[in-house]
Amino acid sequence: MKDHLIKQEEGLQRALTDRQLTMIAIGGAIGTGLFMGSGIAIGYAGPGVLISYVITACIAVIMMFSLSEMAVVHPTAGSFGTYAEMYLNSWVGFLVRYTYWAAQVIAIGSEAVAVGIYMQYWFPSIPVWLWALGFGAIILYVNSRSVGNFGTIEYWFAMIKVVAIVLFIIFGITVVFGIGHSESVGFSHYTDNQGFFPHGFKGVWMGVLMAIFSFYGVEIIAVTAGESKNPQKAVPKAMKTMIIRLFLFYILSLAIILAIVPWAHAGAQVVEQSPFVKVFENSGIRYAAGIMNFVVLTAALSSMNTNLYLTSRMLFSLSRGRYAPKALGNLSKTGTPVNAILASSGGVLIASLVSYFSPMAFNYLFGVALFGGILVWIIILVSHLNFRKTVHLHHPEPLPVKAPLFPLLQWIGIILLSAILITMAFSPDFRVAWIVGVPFIIVVSIIFFLRRKTMPAVIENQVKS
Repeated sequence: MKDHLIKQEEGLQRALTDRQLTMIAIGGAIGTGLFMGSGIAIGYAGPGVLISYVITACIAVIMMFSLSEMAVVHPTAGSFGTYAEMYLNSWVGFLVRYTYWAAQVIAIGSEAVAVGIYMQYWFPSIPVWLWALGFGAIILYVNSRSVGNFGTIEYWFAMIKVVAIVLFIIFGITVVFGIGHSESVGFSHYTDNQGFFPHGFKGVWMGVLMAIFSFYGVEIIAVTAGESKNPQKAVPKAMKTMIIRLFLFYILSLAIILAIVPWAHAGAQVVEQSPFVKVFENSGIRYAAGIMNFVVLTAALSSMNTNLYLTSRMLFSLSRGRYAPKALGNLSKTGTPVNAILASSGGVLIASLVSYFSPMAFNYLFGVALFGGILVWIIILVSHLNFRKTVHLHHPEPLPVKAPLFPLLQWIGIILLSAILITMAFSPDFRVAWIVGVPFIIVVSIIFFLRRKTMPAVIENQVKS
């Protein structure tokens, strides 16, 4: 049955190279969560946001190790949705795929809102919703072409982000330490305004809630394995490279922002501008802020592009498993699930509507997407616990990727992610995620059990068969 679940998703073109997969994996985790969401996190935690991101990075690494283990053994577009069905049961597989699909559709919407906000830097009179629709159409076109074209475009999108962050870090280091400048900025801003922890541990923990969104997208490593030329080699390489770079990029970038710009100025609970842009506005360098705004715009478009890829493959997987309309599992002549891409692009329309009626659009969309994302990460870790129990039966060779300190780290990850979900329920800023997320899970579960009699027989608890 495990082989059947993998074979039913065949047909996608294995056209992504090792180089593209590595860069897409990095680019998928560097987007609006860092460039825009970090401003909200700073507003909650002040300089203590550095601790928030360290905690979050550790959770992300735990999840990445677990997911990569399974992706190397089972490279398929359904990824963790298929793994949940294989190693837990068909209901969880159904739930996690639809939850992830919905969460990423909303994430596309939040990225579209961010694009509109960035464009207002140059064109303040044009509304956010109009930019969201326009750029959404462009991203839809890019994804509808072959996966090879998607990989090439996303590679360069990601390259712009990576180069920009490296240059930002180099520039920041010269300012902080006074290299080539008359005087150094130093680190006085870390403690000037109410100390390093202005809002205590509560603020740091609220920063974790925002920071987790910054790392949301690293799971693309497993999804792209289904269209990678050599997943056994590419996935481990992409994961190891990404772990190092994410730690460097995130922590160093935020450390520089907090050193150069007072945290009260860099952070706000309603973000109107990226803190990265604010750094360059304070630098006095002509056009620097505009260039950085272009970079963060590119980052948001890259995330939209990646998220649409992810949602379409998850919907494709649902269709091939006969959990969604058959037409969504059809492929074009270039091996692209165009119907699934069109259905998944609805997030842009949602974003446009929400941003039209509310200035808090980004925050609302973020909260809903975060609920689904955290739930998916928890299920990935639980699936991995069962995967390890039986992997030797169908994969006797040593695993190319092996999570360290198993199962201790997996349980730590599950506990921390569960604590984040519980905190969201009691936070006025994030409660909307529960208000929308819980009914969604209930409705999806009801649909599953109502349709179960008409669906093809799917053996429960595949691992026992």
